Amino acid sequence: MRQDVQVRESNKGCWHKFSQGIRCLWATRHTEEIKDNQELHIKTTLRELVVYIVFLVILCIGTFGMTSSTMYYYTKVMSELFLDSQFPETKNTFRGMTTMHDFWRVAESPLVDGLYWETWYNDRNVSSDELGYIFYENKLLGVPRVRQLKVRNDSCVVHDDFKENIKACYDTYASSIEDKNPFGLINGSAWSYSSEDELDGSSHWGYITTYGGGGFYQDLALNKADSLALIADLKQNLWLDRGTRVVFVDFTVYNANINLFCVIRLVVEFPATGGAIPSWNFRTVKLIRYVSASDYFVMACECIFVLYVIYYIIEETLEVKRHKLGYFKSFWNILDIIVLMIAVCCIGFNVYRTVAVADMLDTLLDSPNEYADFEFLSYWQVVFNSALAIMVFFAWIKVFKYISFNKTMTQLSSTLARCAKDLAGFAVMFFIIFLAFAQLGYLIFGTQVKDFSSFDDAVFTLFRIILGDFNFHELEQANRVLGPAYFILYVFFVFFVLLNMFLAIINDTYSEVKEEISNQKNEFEMGDYFKQGYNKMLDKLNLKRDKIVDIQKALQTADINNDDRLDFDEWRQELKTRGYAEAEIEAVFAKYDIDGDRVLDKTEQRKMQADLEGQKAKLSKEYDQLENKGDAKGSRVSFDSDENTDEEDESHGTKSSSRGGSNRNVVNGVSYEEFTVLSRRVDRMEHSIGSIVSKIDAVLVKLEAMEKAKSKRRETMSKILDSITEADGTTDEVKRHQMEHLVREELERWDSESSIGHSAGGGGSAQSAGSLARLK
Repeated sequence: MRQDVQVRESNKGCWHKFSQGIRCLWATRHTEEIKDNQELHIKTTLRELVVYIVFLVILCIGTFGMTSSTMYYYTKVMSELFLDSQFPETKNTFRGMTTMHDFWRVAESPLVDGLYWETWYNDRNVSSDELGYIFYENKLLGVPRVRQLKVRNDSCVVHDDFKENIKACYDTYASSIEDKNPFGLINGSAWSYSSEDELDGSSHWGYITTYGGGGFYQDLALNKADSLALIADLKQNLWLDRGTRVVFVDFTVYNANINLFCVIRLVVEFPATGGAIPSWNFRTVKLIRYVSASDYFVMACECIFVLYVIYYIIEETLEVKRHKLGYFKSFWNILDIIVLMIAVCCIGFNVYRTVAVADMLDTLLDSPNEYADFEFLSYWQVVFNSALAIMVFFAWIKVFKYISFNKTMTQLSSTLARCAKDLAGFAVMFFIIFLAFAQLGYLIFGTQVKDFSSFDDAVFTLFRIILGDFNFHELEQANRVLGPAYFILYVFFVFFVLLNMFLAIINDTYSEVKEEISNQKNEFEMGDYFKQGYNKMLDKLNLKRDKIVDIQKALQTADINNDDRLDFDEWRQELKTRGYAEAEIEAVFAKYDIDGDRVLDKTEQRKMQADLEGQKAKLSKEYDQLENKGDAKGSRVSFDSDENTDEEDESHGTKSSSRGGSNRNVVNGVSYEEFTVLSRRVDRMEHSIGSIVSKIDAVLVKLEAMEKAKSKRRETMSKILDSITEADGTTDEVKRHQMEHLVREELERWDSESSIGHSAGGGGSAQSAGSLARLK
C-alpha cells in the first residue's frame, strides 16, 4: 500500500509540475496573486518584459524587412517621368495643366513617350525582347487604360431668367446624375458605358468628390504608334465634352531588379466651373513577398509572429476569464485588444494577397494584351502597410506597460491622469474660440485664399498658425482691413492666452506629481532585486568551492588504514564528521565508483581529484568575474549528480560554512562550531515540542473518555428510573432482584471498558449503588 501511495504521489507530482509549467507560460501580473509576494511580482514582470521585447523585435524585423528606401526612389523616378515631362508647345507639365486641351497634349506626347521606350539614346531600335520596358528596366504589365465619367445634360436647373440663353446644364459629379447613355461613334467600350461590376473596378476619392468605378474606357496598345492612333481617334471624335467630369489613366509596371510593383493612376478632374485639376497616385508595393533569402528569413519571422499572436490571444482570454468586465477598465488591456485585432487582420490579408497575386499573374501571362488591374490589390496593400505601421506604433507605446514599475516611468501617465479634468474644461473653452475663428476665416477668406477654401482647410490652417506656419500676406491681400485684424486677434487669444493656459495646467500638474513621486518609494526596486541575485550567486559559488575543498580533504584523511583503497565506510565516516547528509555522500561515492565494488582505488581517487581541481578552478574564475565585472551570470557547477541549489542543500543537511584544518574558518560570519551548536539546539527544540504535543493529545483523549462515560451514566440512570416506574405493581422482593440485576450488568459493562475510562466508570458505579440503596 505504501508503494502504491508513493506511485500515486509521484504521478501527481509529475502532472502537477507539468501543469505548473504550462501555466507559467501565460503567467502575468493579472493572472497571478502577486500583491503579497514581492519576488513573484518582480519575476513575473521581468518575464513579461523579456517575452514582449522578443515579440517587438520579431515584429520590427517582419515590418522593416519588407520595406526600404528603394521604394521611395522608385516612386520618385516614375513620378518625375510622367508628371514633370514638358509639352512640346507650351513647355507645361502634367502638374500644371489647366484646360481640357492640355490633357490631349499630355496624352499625345509625355504620356506615350513615357509608356513606350522603343529606341535607345542613339536612336537604335530596341529588340523585340526589350519592348514594353520603361527606362529599359520596368516591365509594363498589360496595356494602359484611359477611362472617363460623365454627367447628364439635365443634371442641374437653369434659372428662369437664363433659360432662353442657356440650353445645357452639367452639374458636379454624383452617381445619381451619371450619364450612362452611349454617345459619339457608339461602337466600342470608349463610347458605351460599362458598370463598376463589369470592370471589376473601385471608387476613387478625388479633390472635388468621390468617383465610381465604371465609365467609358479605352485600352491602349502595346506599341507607341497604335496607341497614338487610338488617342487621335478619341480626340478627333470629341471623346471629352462638357459632361466629362474626370479622366483616369491607369497602368502598372514591375521592376524585377528590386521586386517591386508601381501601380500608377493619373487623374484629371474637370469641375463644373471649367478648367482642369490634375492629381496622381503612385503606389509602390511589394506584392510578391518571398523571392530572396532575406525574404524567406522575414517569412520565418512572420511565422514566429503568428505564434506570438496565438500566445497573446490565449493570455488575454485567460485575463478576461479571470477579471470578467473589470478587464476592460484598463487602458493597457484595451490597447492589447487593438494590437491583436490589427495583427489578425494583417495575417488574413497577407494570406489573401499571396493567393490573389499568384492568380492575377497567371491570368496576365495568359492574356498579355489586356489591361492588368492591380488597383484593388495595391490599395489594400497600402492599407495593410498602414495597419502594420499603426500596430508597430501601439506596440512600442505598450512598452510603458512593462516598465511602469519605476516611479520615474509613471510621471507621464500620472500627470495626464491628474490634469484630465482641468484639460477637459480647458478643451471646451479652447474649441469654442478655435471653431469660431475657423468659421470666421472660412467665410471671409474662403473665396480667395487656398488655405481657407474649405472649412477643413481652415481648421488645419489655424493649427499651422499655432506652430508658426502661416502666410500673412495672403490674408492681407484678401482683405486689407479684416485680414490683419483677424490674424492679430487669433494670435493674441489662441497663441498667447489659451496655449499658455494649457502649458500652465500641464506644468503645475507635473510639478505636483513629481513632488509626490519623489516622496514615494518605488513599487519595487529592480536594482535591489538584481543586487540580491548577484549576492546569492556569490554565496552559491563560495558554497560550491567550500564543498570541493571538503571533498579534497576527505580524500586525504579518510583512508585510515593507509592501504591506498578508500572503502565506503571510511568515506562515509569522514564526510559524516564534516556534516554531510547520507544522500550526498552516497551520490559522490557512486559517481566515481566505476566498477561498483564500494571501494575507490588509486585510479578512481585520481579521477575524483582531477575533476575537483577542474571544478574548483572554474568556480574561482567565475567568482573573480563576478567580483570584478559585477556580472550576475552564475554557473551551475556541482560535484554531485543532483546539481542542487542552496535550498536543496539545506534540505539534505548540507553545511553552509567553510572549514579549514581546525574547522575555524568562517563564511558569511558563521563558524562550524556555532552551526553545530545551533543544529543541536534545533533538534532539542523539536524533541521538546514533540513531547509537549503528545501530552496534549493524551489529555484530550482522557477528556473525551470522561465525556463518553458521563453520557453513558446518564443513559443508565434513565433506564433504572424507567424500570422503577414500570415495576410499581410488583413486590419489594421482586423489585430488589430487578435492581440488583440492572446494577450488576452496568458494573460489568463499565469494568470491560478501557483503563482510561475505568476509574471514571468505577466512581460512577459506586455513586449509582449508593443511590439505589437510598431508594430502597
